[in-house]
Amino acid sequence: MTLFDWLSPATRLNSSAQSLRIRLENDPYYRLQSTQEIATAAALGIKIDVNRASVDDWLRLPGLSIHQARSLAELTSSGVQFCCIEDMAAALSLPVERIAPWQSILNFCYYDAESLLTPVPVNPNIASIEQLTTIPAVDLFLARAIVQSRLDSGNYRNLADLQRRLALNPQLISELMYYLRF
Repeated sequence: MTLFDWLSPATRLNSSAQSLRIRLENDPYYRLQSTQEIATAAALGIKIDVNRASVDDWLRLPGLSIHQARSLAELTSSGVQFCCIEDMAAALSLPVERIAPWQSILNFCYYDAESLLTPVPVNPNIASIEQLTTIPAVDLFLARAIVQSRLDSGNYRNLADLQRRLALNPQLISELMYYLRF
């Protein structure tokens, strides 16, 4: 018998929650393994904003494939908004019961596309110069540089790649990060 076997069930549960908490704090992309881990993550305040989640965010959910994660991220980046768990189930062609355990860490926020306060994300890998200039911090010169670098060197992998390739300062990247989605 190990020391763990001698502990009471309540102590073991607390120890498990502590262990998960440490894993979650050390790895922001830790993939949850069970409904119990989802409940623990929810109790720790971890939430996934379904209408802003990245592929990495989606992959934290147990049982979700990379293809499903990409599909959800692509839908939301194109403007589709999920209002409830039933919307997600329909998008994934899954029964609601299959994904219902995820609900405790899912946050269904509404974003008004017409509001001036809600930034409309632009994908710099497909955006035209005109679309890029709609971003407040992007002038015509920068928009042309973004498109030219994309044509010369291929798509941007992420915000850090864009910053490195165009030698952009941190202040500008801080302004752009709310408007760009890769």
